Amino acid sequence: MEEMEEELKCPVCGSFYREPIILPCSHNLCQACARNILVQTPESESPQSRRASGSGVSDYDYLDLDKMSLYSEADSGYGSYGGFASAPTTPCQKSPNGVRVFPPAMPPPATHLSPALAPVPRNSCITCPQCHRSLILDDRGLRGFPKNRVLEGVIDRYQQSKAAALKCQLCEKAPKEATVMCEQCDVFYCDPCRLRCHPPRGPLAKHRLVPPAQGRVSRRLSPRKVSTCTDHELENHSMYCVQCKMPVCYQCLEEGKHSSHEVKALGAMWKLHKSQLSQALNGLSDRAKEAKEFLVQLRNMVQQIQENSVEFEACLVAQCDALIDALNRRKAQLLARVNKEHEHKLKVVRDQISHCTVKLRQTTGLMEYCLEVIKENDPSGFLQISDALIRRVHLTEDQWGKGTLTPRMTTDFDLSLDNSPLLQSIHQLDFVQMKASSPVPATPILQLEECCTHNNSATLSWKQPPLSTVPAEGYILELDDGNGGQFREVYVGKETMCTVDGLHFNSTYNARIKAFNKTGVSQYSKTLVLQTSEDTDSEEQTLPFPVPSERLPLRRMSPFSSTLNLQPSFPGRSYFDIRSSPHQLSLHSSLQSLNAPGCNFEPQSAPYSQLVDIKKLLAVAWFAFDPGSAHADIIFSNDNLTVTCSSYDDRVVLGKTGFSKGVHYWELTVDRYDNHPDPAFGVARMDVMKDVMLGKDDKAWAMYVDNHRSWFMHNNSHTNRTEGGITKGATIGVLLDLNRKTLTFFINDEQQGPIAFENVEGLFFPAVSLNRNVQVTLHTGLPVPDFYSSRASIA
Repeated sequence: MEEMEEELKCPVCGSFYREPIILPCSHNLCQACARNILVQTPESESPQSRRASGSGVSDYDYLDLDKMSLYSEADSGYGSYGGFASAPTTPCQKSPNGVRVFPPAMPPPATHLSPALAPVPRNSCITCPQCHRSLILDDRGLRGFPKNRVLEGVIDRYQQSKAAALKCQLCEKAPKEATVMCEQCDVFYCDPCRLRCHPPRGPLAKHRLVPPAQGRVSRRLSPRKVSTCTDHELENHSMYCVQCKMPVCYQCLEEGKHSSHEVKALGAMWKLHKSQLSQALNGLSDRAKEAKEFLVQLRNMVQQIQENSVEFEACLVAQCDALIDALNRRKAQLLARVNKEHEHKLKVVRDQISHCTVKLRQTTGLMEYCLEVIKENDPSGFLQISDALIRRVHLTEDQWGKGTLTPRMTTDFDLSLDNSPLLQSIHQLDFVQMKASSPVPATPILQLEECCTHNNSATLSWKQPPLSTVPAEGYILELDDGNGGQFREVYVGKETMCTVDGLHFNSTYNARIKAFNKTGVSQYSKTLVLQTSEDTDSEEQTLPFPVPSERLPLRRMSPFSSTLNLQPSFPGRSYFDIRSSPHQLSLHSSLQSLNAPGCNFEPQSAPYSQLVDIKKLLAVAWFAFDPGSAHADIIFSNDNLTVTCSSYDDRVVLGKTGFSKGVHYWELTVDRYDNHPDPAFGVARMDVMKDVMLGKDDKAWAMYVDNHRSWFMHNNSHTNRTEGGITKGATIGVLLDLNRKTLTFFINDEQQGPIAFENVEGLFFPAVSLNRNVQVTLHTGLPVPDFYSSRASIA
């Protein structure tokens, strides 16, 4: 029964209920605690004023919680009446049960009456500390609430069933053992609490204090008080009002407010409600039984988890130890090979040292002998042996010159350990799910009609097979390097369409896709071969169908709500190569596929040419400035084709498209030019510094120009000062010829200086640096200037 103890304690004082009363919200309070949390309300909120105004409809007038807040979980610890300037403000406290309650608004007057008979302040309000519902008391005060005699009986039986010593009911923290009980107060005291709260003087001197055991017996033998009507205190309850759901007396039926209500016999309703409570308890008992069994199951799971964890850890340690042992064995084998190579090198070098030592000793002896012969003064004797000595000296010299003084062995070890596959495998070492809850998803299908290339970008679309029942959590798109190299992941996610930017021009890429879920990954789809836009070396072709001859926008409408914006001069074409392999798709798609069903074009005007030079169509690229990689001070407009800056310092902005092959030409027009700044134009790597002038570091190649002259700059080196500057309306052209590896600049269609830079190779992005005094607009999709094309053909 110890679990029931919290049900028997008052939420205000934290002790067992003493003379509990039932609030209209069905919660209980000690009668003394209820008096302690009373708060006086303004006169205008009293029941009398409400009845006088015709608004009173109940004996218990609940306050409008929108106008008055006595308690709130989010308040600052104070309760007050809103809307009344003279309303009292009462600090909030916490009871021993953790429920916040309100102390009395004013000290109660000294009285010798019991709490039930003590007068209640006029217009008092009480708030339930559990549900926080507030109500205003009528003239009867706390006597208007019924006594909970059943709760008193349960508390008595519970206290009698406890064999432990009786505890003091007034100790705040750890209750001490009670030493006395006051029969009049019906409270158990320890010695400190008795001296502090029940001094033997004044009215308390007449109270009778008895030992705790005797007080328990007297409590048990005291007759149970009969529940009386709250409206007629001298009458016992005899009937039950069905509408009000409360016991009533016969006077309530004759002259009270229950005269017109349906009533039933008190005994019959008592048995009926007992039966209903028993049935409800049966259901709750079943749930409690299930909860106990579930707790047993959870406790068994804790033990099983601990056992499985120990077993699994041991298995994991054994597997890792086996890997370490295998690695150590391989380490010993590799070290043996190194030692063998080491011994071999030492043997070769030592043999050469020994050989050279002997040879040097012989040479030194010959030299000393020749020196002694030279010292002889006998000409005839000298001439007899001189020829032989000269031949020996030359022969010995020749022997030293035939690689003898070259080491036969290098000091470097010609061994290189490639541990990257093993490290990758170690990093990928992970647990696999032992029991697959569902199969892997089906292999995705590439939607060929939605796949295309544009400039150096490729767009791919795929879907799950129509009859697939296993959902995919995501997809992995892989692309090779454009040279038949290894595949690498370029996208992982839930989408079914992806555009890959930054590819090489005039290159062939292989693409494949696979799906995955928690169980694993599917097989790869068939390989799709993509061809990016060609360069100026493409052979000349013609199209036998009409295409626009002016730069007017066309749109290819896609069912994936992703619009591919093409230009009428078709900067790039969608081309899929044929591969005669059962694992690769076989598909041709030229520009004619744009007229296929499902591809809708919306030309804004009608002029067309019948034949188009494919060489010119494929030689140009359309792009804009890239806000994602630009400095934060760059300001974009005109669909990211026009840029300026908010700072007086130079800031760098790059184009969206990078070039690594072919010949490319673009122009920039100066829309605004104030105070003679010196903007810079050129190309740069992706990781160029963005907060300095273009060309200050080794990642940019640029021409910076003012209103009189220009310079070429790379890695902060200034060269080729050239007369002629820019003004508002000027046009700067940039020609990047990656076939000849040169970079050339133009101002107003005239070449500015010599070829600016040579031997440029790699991946370059169009770049500009400017400050707030300059605004430029980018023009792309332009053909190479005619004079440069003719000069290139002559060269």
